[in-house]
Amino acid sequence: MSDLADKLESILATATEMLMTEGNTRAAEILQTSTPRLEETGYDNWNGGTTIWTIFLLLAPTEYAKIKETHRKILEEEINNRLKPILSQFTDDWYGVTIAPRLDHNPEWRHSKNNVSRSTRQNIIDGLKIDNIKWNGKLDEVEFLQRIFDLEHLPSDDSRFKNAARDIWQHRINNPDDWPDDWIFDDSRFNLLNGPSDKFLKFLCEIVHPVVRPDRNETLKLVQDFNEQLRKEGWNLVEEEKIGGRPRFVPKQIQLDGGRSISRARSVADALEAGWMQKEIERLENWVDRDPALAIGTAKELVESCCKTILSKRGIEVPNNLDMSDLTKKLTKELKLGT
Repeated sequence: MSDLADKLESILATATEMLMTEGNTRAAEILQTSTPRLEETGYDNWNGGTTIWTIFLLLAPTEYAKIKETHRKILEEEINNRLKPILSQFTDDWYGVTIAPRLDHNPEWRHSKNNVSRSTRQNIIDGLKIDNIKWNGKLDEVEFLQRIFDLEHLPSDDSRFKNAARDIWQHRINNPDDWPDDWIFDDSRFNLLNGPSDKFLKFLCEIVHPVVRPDRNETLKLVQDFNEQLRKEGWNLVEEEKIGGRPRFVPKQIQLDGGRSISRARSVADALEAGWMQKEIERLENWVDRDPALAIGTAKELVESCCKTILSKRGIEVPNNLDMSDLTKKLTKELKLGT
């Protein structure tokens, strides 16, 4: 069998050439694009004992699913018929062909359309590490994590303690150098990279909670960074209420079309080097789902400011009493958009 396994590529190549010559391009394509695997699948007592082998032709799951079962059986038979005269030169064993789906490892397979993908989570975590953000803020790590997880019922990795709460206290509070500062991102008990999206989003919201991070400017900067990653997944952190005059954020699903529009607005803001516009876009993002009327008003102000900035950069004076209609007409004329 080992000699035949060594010849398998040559055998399949010969069968492919025969199929191509006959004009059977679909069967030849299966042989060319599949990953072959030779496996012993049975034994028969006939003729003093005959081993039965199966040549599995493994296709990507998406390609396999495109082939109807009846057509698959025909292709298997056509390929098998071309292999028989080749294989008979080397062995009396019996061989069959089976087209099957290949086991492809996709680390994102647990994340459905509405979930936050592993790659986006990793980007956010990498950003926190790069900026050296203390994820637990003003709280100790046990206090912080108890806001999200039931630490009393999570297991301890230290046999001396009965639960995660005592384990974390020992290795991060009593002996803070036992574990690295970013240990949470690699701890399977919390599974922030691959676990439920709602827990990951809750984790982000707690990072920017007023109790955890009372500095409003720092919070808004983090929310902006998080949302730049989350919006491509159809999520945003939006302000729900204020605590002590500071915003508390919750996760909110958004329409991706709107997210693309805001992304285009950000590109315009970058081109105009307009910091004020970036702030207005942030306000618009936070209110577009919670208070559409306010979001519309903010969008109107954004357009007006954008028009004035463009005209100003072109050296055109803009009277303060121009309404939206007159302002856009003046800009259209200046940019010769109507010609």
